[in-house]
Amino acid sequence: MLTPQPGILSPLPKAARFLSLVARPGAELGDALRALARHVDGERIVLGVGAPLAAALGRSIDGLHAMPAIAGARVDIPSTPADLWLWLRGEDRGELMLRGRTLEQLLAPAFALAHVADAFVHGSGRDLTGYEDGTENPQDDAAVSAAIVAKSAGALAGSSFVAVQQWLHDFSAFEAMRPRQQDLAIGRERESNEEIDDAPPSAHVKRTAQESFAPEAFVLRRSMPWIEGERAGLHFVAFGASFGAFEAQLRRMSGAEDGVVDALFSFTRPVTGAYFWCPPMREGRIELTALGL
Repeated sequence: MLTPQPGILSPLPKAARFLSLVARPGAELGDALRALARHVDGERIVLGVGAPLAAALGRSIDGLHAMPAIAGARVDIPSTPADLWLWLRGEDRGELMLRGRTLEQLLAPAFALAHVADAFVHGSGRDLTGYEDGTENPQDDAAVSAAIVAKSAGALAGSSFVAVQQWLHDFSAFEAMRPRQQDLAIGRERESNEEIDDAPPSAHVKRTAQESFAPEAFVLRRSMPWIEGERAGLHFVAFGASFGAFEAQLRRMSGAEDGVVDALFSFTRPVTGAYFWCPPMREGRIELTALGL
């Protein structure tokens, strides 16, 4: 029986390390992936595969592609494809760094590290701006329906598609806004987390109201704040049964749908953007047969 990688549906860990890797030209990718599979339990390590890697293995995963350019977008939405994505989950940042090095060394003959981000849970699950993140996340069975490919999908059953973006905050711009302006940009009151009924159309909550799309655009967010020196922001992670819901939200946020840009872009912006397919598990092991392994 194919089941999801358990880390996708589990509560956020205290700390995380996100690794993106790219294949080395001419490398033996299959052997490296088989070695990696022995370490991936789906809980402490969640694995995602990019479209370029599937293509390099001579395979095509239905629904998997690179993050596309958004026609009509009024802001820059970068696409930075990678071959492998690893979400290391745990409690201790030092242990995560060491675990990540072990995996990097294991994969080094075939894959090079392209990007790394250390992330953590802040407060009760808030962004570094102080606002609660993921308030409208679906729960229980609704979370499974939103994030996991249905059993009827055959070989892809139990898998998931994940959109990953690293957002860089401009704290000076945010701090220059009056508290009420900040609330209206988000569409919620920071302290109470109550939605503001008369927030402007550009408010983030209104731009991304999942039930306002046709069809409804529910995703399961697993985003976490990140810090690197003086730079910081939100490492956005959204799991879906396809990329459709995420792309619908991003089109609206970017102004491509109606010309109204999400107010988030007044103080933060994505600096990376990639899509991955997260294979299912079978009897506690990652299932890579869809990749010919």
